[in-house]
This record gives sequence, C-alpha cells and structure tokens, in this order.
Amino acid sequence: FSPLLQHTGAPAEPLVEEGQEVKTGEKIGESRSFISAPLHAFLSGKVTAIKKHPHPLGFQISAVTIEKGDVPQESSFRKSEDWKGLNPDGIKKMIREAGIVGLGGAAFPTAVKLSPPEGKPVDILLLNGAECEPCLTCDYRLMLEKSSPIIEGLKIMMKVLGVNEAFIAIEDNKPEALEVITKTLKSSKNIKVVPLKTKYPQGAEKQLIKALLNREVPSGGLPFDVGVIVQNVGTALAVREAVVEGKPLFERVVTIGGGGVAEPQNLKVRIGTLFSQAIEECGGLKGKPGKIIMGGPMMGLAQPDLDVPVIKGTSGILVLPPREVLKEVSLPCLRCGSCVDSCPVNLLPTLLESYAGKERFAEAKSLGALDCMECGVCSYICPSKRPLVQMIKYAKLSISSLSKKEDKAGGNR
Repeated sequence: FSPLLQHTGAPAEPLVEEGQEVKTGEKIGESRSFISAPLHAFLSGKVTAIKKHPHPLGFQISAVTIEKGDVPQESSFRKSEDWKGLNPDGIKKMIREAGIVGLGGAAFPTAVKLSPPEGKPVDILLLNGAECEPCLTCDYRLMLEKSSPIIEGLKIMMKVLGVNEAFIAIEDNKPEALEVITKTLKSSKNIKVVPLKTKYPQGAEKQLIKALLNREVPSGGLPFDVGVIVQNVGTALAVREAVVEGKPLFERVVTIGGGGVAEPQNLKVRIGTLFSQAIEECGGLKGKPGKIIMGGPMMGLAQPDLDVPVIKGTSGILVLPPREVLKEVSLPCLRCGSCVDSCPVNLLPTLLESYAGKERFAEAKSLGALDCMECGVCSYICPSKRPLVQMIKYAKLSISSLSKKEDKAGGNR
C-alpha cells in the first residue's frame, strides 16, 4: 500500500476509488498545495482499499492498497522530447508531475526546491554524493552503476536553475565512485568532482556547503540564501528518468542491512513494498530483531515492526540484532561539555534538553533549537547517555505547534 503522505508538505488526496484498475506509474494521489508531490501506482492491478495504515514516520494515515492484477505490469511511459529544447518552467512541470522529491531522506518536493524565491539568485548547484550516514550505501551503488544518467539529471537541473557551475561532492571513503564519476564527466569544465574528508554529518546541506564552498547558511536560513541549491544523486537520477523517459517516481534503491539481515544488499524497491517483503528478498531475518530502523543508525527512525511500507524517503532498512542494541540508560549530566564540543551547528544540547524537559519552549527557541539538524551526535557521544536529540526534537515539534496555534489565533481576530 502507498501512503498519501510521502514528502514534506501537504498530503495528497486520492484520485482513485476502490475497485478501480490502475497501471504502473498512473497518478493515484495529488494535492493542490504548492509544497507537495503527486503519488503514482507502484504496480498494475486493482485498488482494493483506501484506508488508514501505519506509517513509518510513526503515525497512521490514509493509504491506497493495490492488488496485483492480470493487466501488464508496465504502462507505456511517454518518451519526452530532447530536454535541451524545453524551457525551464516546462521541465519543472514535468518534475512535479512525476512526483520527484529529495531521495536523501528529507523528501522535499524537487520542483519546489528548484524554484528559489525572487531576490535569491542561485549561482551554484551542488550534487550531494557524500552519503555520510553509517551503513547506507544506496547512493554509492547508484554512482557506480548509473553515473551517466545521474550527470544528465544534474545538467537538467542546472538548466532549470540557469546556473553555469556545479560541484559533485563525494567523501574520500568512496574512491571507486570518485573514479567512475570523474571518468564519466571527462573534460567538463563547469562541473567539478570534489573529494571530501570522510566526516559525519558532512552530508547535511549546510555542512556540505560550508565544507565545499566556505559559505555559511545563516541561522534560520536556507541554502538559496547563500546562492546554492543542493540535490541528492538519487534525486538527479529520478529527474533524468522523469524528463527523458517520462517515468514517474514509483521505485527507488534502498539499502537493506544490519547484522539482523541474512544477506544485506541494495535493492531497487517499489514504493509501497512492505519492509518484511524487502527483507525476504535478502534472505530474511537472522533470529529475532533487536531494533528495526528506517534510514541510518544516527538519524533513522525506529519501527515497531516490519509491516510498514517503503516510502519515497526510505533510504535504508536496518535490522539490528539484540546484541547491537544499547540498553537505554539516562544518568545525570556530568557537565563535561562533550555534546557542546561536537555539535555541528554550535548549539548547547544539554541546556536545550533541560528547557525541553521543563517545557520552557520560548527559551529553547531563543537558544536555536530550530537550527538542530537532529544528527544524533550529541546523544551518541554523551557519556551519561542522555536523550538529548530526542528532547530537542520534542522542543522543535512543540515550538512549531505553538507557532501554528498563534498564527491561527491571529487570523481569527
């Protein structure tokens, strides 16, 4: 089944009804909101239900269930004309219609990201191949096996943005990817491959921009505030498939790994596939799982079971055996300052945790809680194993909720 929310922004509304026949790639959900993305059928068959299901983000939401039928599995995707002859707005429309979102994890609608506001000129497009999250290798495999389509997707996005310069950032623990991408580029002068020192969480947008270009995104700001747009290598491939092949986003590459999986590997998986089905393709589980995570071990989300679907933002499915799961302890803060020294955005995690625990959200906001990227470094390095990142996330959600209530109250006056 395919949840109607798989992206940052407004959820989609169903465009199909129970009993309706659909083909692979057919649009099944859409929203009129600017920040949203359409959804497409992940296989050909009959819509058997539109009802709420568990979502890997931790809540229940309406989803479209499709039962495989006798109709052909692949619909005939309309081939696009030469993209070089298309105007930027036409290309953006194709990207939006294909439901493309950022495949690095945030799932922000790509067409929106390629539309910086007026007065925010962009001069550089940065392609993110760092993949700094431990255990994840889906982007690495894509760079090795799909280098030419990825670079073509990068060029398509450069045309949309009207920029003449781009960088491809790859950490130096991926020498094969550096070599393949460099060879594929050949003598391109306006696109450069840049090897970066392996360092977590360097793959985050703001950190990547600082490391590569020495431009610092201001607090509360976005990359376009410093003239940069960042896209993931998987997103570049999806853009190319949408524009050149007319193929919407209904599948992606996912890392299936962890010590609890019999045969860890990277798989191309249809959106809507259950985690349990993906793991069965990798030989199944090795004993009882200790923890199931969507994403990586640092920023991923723990799952209650394997009966949740792959969504557009699913970069990995990790299964940790019980021996690899740390016992949850929370000793008193030692005031050692380790979390402060290691925070990549220069916050005070221990003080933010304290304010969150006392529900002093105004003070947490004033200390930059909303700038937290939730990388998990503070919790990882804390000798007392304090739930630092969890409490900061709680503060962020509370601040956002209070802001919405205030905006609504102000609008009713």
